[in-house]
Amino acid sequence: MTWQEIAADKKRRIDEAIPKEWRIAAPPPDAADSVLSYPSQSGILSSDELAITESSATSLIAKIAAGELTSVAVTTAFCKRAALAHQLVNCSLEFFPDLALERAKELDEYYAQHKKTVGPLHGLPISLKDQCRIKGLETSMGYVDWIGKYDTEDSVLVTLLHKAGAVFYVKTSVPQSLMVCETLNNIIGRTLNPRNKNWSCGGSSGGEGALVGFRGSLIGVGTDIGGSIRIPAAFNFLYGIRPSHGRLPYGKMANSMEGQETIHSVCGPICHSVEDMRLFMTSVLAEQPWAYDSKVIPMPWRQAEEDIIKSKISSKKLTLGFFTCDGNVLPHPPILRGVNTAVDSMRKAGHTVVPWEPYKHSYAVSLANKVYSSDGGTDIFKVLNASGEPAIPNFADLINPNLPKQDLNDVWDLHLEKWNYQSEYLAAIREFEEHHGAELDAIIAPITPTAAIRHDQFRYYGYASAINLLDFTSVVVPITFADKSIDLKDETHKPLTEMDKIVQAEYDAEAYHGAPVAVQVIGRRLTEERIMAIAEELGRLVGNVVAS
Repeated sequence: MTWQEIAADKKRRIDEAIPKEWRIAAPPPDAADSVLSYPSQSGILSSDELAITESSATSLIAKIAAGELTSVAVTTAFCKRAALAHQLVNCSLEFFPDLALERAKELDEYYAQHKKTVGPLHGLPISLKDQCRIKGLETSMGYVDWIGKYDTEDSVLVTLLHKAGAVFYVKTSVPQSLMVCETLNNIIGRTLNPRNKNWSCGGSSGGEGALVGFRGSLIGVGTDIGGSIRIPAAFNFLYGIRPSHGRLPYGKMANSMEGQETIHSVCGPICHSVEDMRLFMTSVLAEQPWAYDSKVIPMPWRQAEEDIIKSKISSKKLTLGFFTCDGNVLPHPPILRGVNTAVDSMRKAGHTVVPWEPYKHSYAVSLANKVYSSDGGTDIFKVLNASGEPAIPNFADLINPNLPKQDLNDVWDLHLEKWNYQSEYLAAIREFEEHHGAELDAIIAPITPTAAIRHDQFRYYGYASAINLLDFTSVVVPITFADKSIDLKDETHKPLTEMDKIVQAEYDAEAYHGAPVAVQVIGRRLTEERIMAIAEELGRLVGNVVAS
């Protein structure tokens, strides 16, 4: 079979996994850019199922635990909505509702017999990025060559979520190779943003972003090596966390460039609220992932760390830094307004918010790019060549095949440069704290230079990748939406760099009207409890405790 035939067969199998009664008879008209309202108009979900999918994960598990809802009812609702999502925005690489409902039935039977739940996620459907391995299913990860290869064991995170009571029903689409912040592959094509089909859903966890944004899932597992959780969260007006390496298990996940240890990919949830994010984090950590994955630090959830921040919030004593430009690329007007809105909200609440000078971010972005391309694209092109499929057009933006392959000594030098840069950044923080006489609790910054971007226009990864290089904790907070009447193009701006010139040329206030705008709240390594609490407070202040 040719690669095209293999891909077409896989796409057909995904489509046929959707039961006929869940298939869309009358799709929205082409003129309808947003599909967010379609579930309520489709007639496929009952009023009870719509209510379930528009709830929070935290409330659903409470109702299941109280016997007010069954897992079968909840799972059916999300399977239906995920089926609609795939037909409308093309977001799934695996869909297996029969397995999900079988699992949900088992959980309901356990509850009926024992009058208790199996764990903190009992009966809750959770979607998985197609890096997560489930025994007996495929993990193509957007590669044609990996189609037809069935997993023989679960990823560690899948094992632990299963132990906690989760139900799996879908694995979501990714860009070929993962190393792109839009979602496009040669198997199913492009995944769209449910808010506007003309905008990107982000990547590489773009299928998760689109599905959670559509409420076909309430908690979706993503991964992040250069913004791949945070950018889909931002583009779909959601919350997302990039934990530091070693906080959550990554063992037995599929990946490109496995063995690349300079910048680690990490996993984390994309969701509608910090409350649901906290549910995911506490549930996974309660399963002691360090006993399963040797790279996980033995660090349970530290409520005392969260309480420190809550005390500072109540006494109006947070000290925050912020920046609007990293010196490489100036964000578009909606993003500048988003950062300023976040800063103003925190200041009005009584907290200290002062400028932070992003330390050598241009250097960090350049160093990160060297890491991403350190094998000269060997690993990825080996997989592409095995099937004969072509590279997607966005590929060279992050993995430049023209850069030379690093030898072992070069890689060692990259390790050392990274370590030195991380240490210098900590020194800059200490200097800031000495100057201001207070601990720096977090930094508010752009996550991308653009609001949810038009297709094939994502160019600059630096606001995200510099944080990956530092291995800092980062939580994306949805802030507002682009507004053509306010976010006017600055015609006097002189480009800072050639990349800035490209990014600025893309801005069109009309085209981006209504596009989601987000910021990231950044903290030092392994400060997840603290940064989530700050992000939750920021969300409350801007009116987005639950993103919608």
